[in-house]
Amino acid sequence: MRKTILSMLSMAALMFLIGGSPQVLAQGGSSTVTKNPDRPIPQAPVGHRQPRASDVPSEKSLNDPNDPLNKENAALDRKIKSICRGC
Repeated sequence: MRKTILSMLSMAALMFLIGGSPQVLAQGGSSTVTKNPDRPIPQAPVGHRQPRASDVPSEKSLNDPNDPLNKENAALDRKIKSICRGC
């Protein structure tokens, strides 16, 4: 009985492979895909680029004591210094 089931499954797989192969081989004809001229092809993404001077914040803004972010950074530096004990 087991041999019969195995042979039936093998036969079904073989029939599937034989029946499906003409459709696979027949794909070499003309394409039905149309190109849309109204939608241009997007540009490929550019890899990592070198930052320009305008992309980097100026030194003047880093030393401004009135900047809220600089005030927070200074407070954090004072706390870390007491934790690290001079490292």
